[in-house]
Amino acid sequence: MTRRFLFVLGSARTEGNTELLARRAAEQLPSDVEQRWIHLADHPLPDFVDIRHDGPVQAPTDDNVKQLLDATLAATDIVIASPVYWYALSGLTKRYLDYWSDWLRVPGADFRATMAGRTLWGVAALADGEPLVADPLIGTLNNSAAYLKMRFGGVLLGNGSGRGDVLKDSGALSRAKTFFAQEAALARFPHETGD
Repeated sequence: MTRRFLFVLGSARTEGNTELLARRAAEQLPSDVEQRWIHLADHPLPDFVDIRHDGPVQAPTDDNVKQLLDATLAATDIVIASPVYWYALSGLTKRYLDYWSDWLRVPGADFRATMAGRTLWGVAALADGEPLVADPLIGTLNNSAAYLKMRFGGVLLGNGSGRGDVLKDSGALSRAKTFFAQEAALARFPHETGD
């Protein structure tokens, strides 16, 4: 099966520190791995309304919602690239994940079954020198993966506030070189994942 990485960019700006770090990690992927990059700011989602208890959920009619659903279902690996905003995911990213609640119920999408066994990754830049402040973001992604029986590849953290600062974080750039490598081995030997 061809691996297809979907990079979901949740920053309010393009080429921010989180995106720069994600692109450094993506450079290490083998050439036969497909990559798709989506800036959530360029595909605004309507306010999320929880209608689970108001009757059946219909297939999305909004073009941005439909495009994101289709891209998510097509991916073998989803990389949530969100800066740490107020110790958590960006609002754009959180709204995208909120839509997963609807997608679990979209007729014919089989979202839960499709996502099971896929891998969820995270990439995040933070302005704080203490990585523990990213724990809420990491917990959200880890718990989301567990709920859908996805693999959790972990979160690549980098430090940076001003534009391009993360490129001065030698530790993050070093970790980016091997961030996706462990999962590549797990994909070749799935029986060794402990699942």
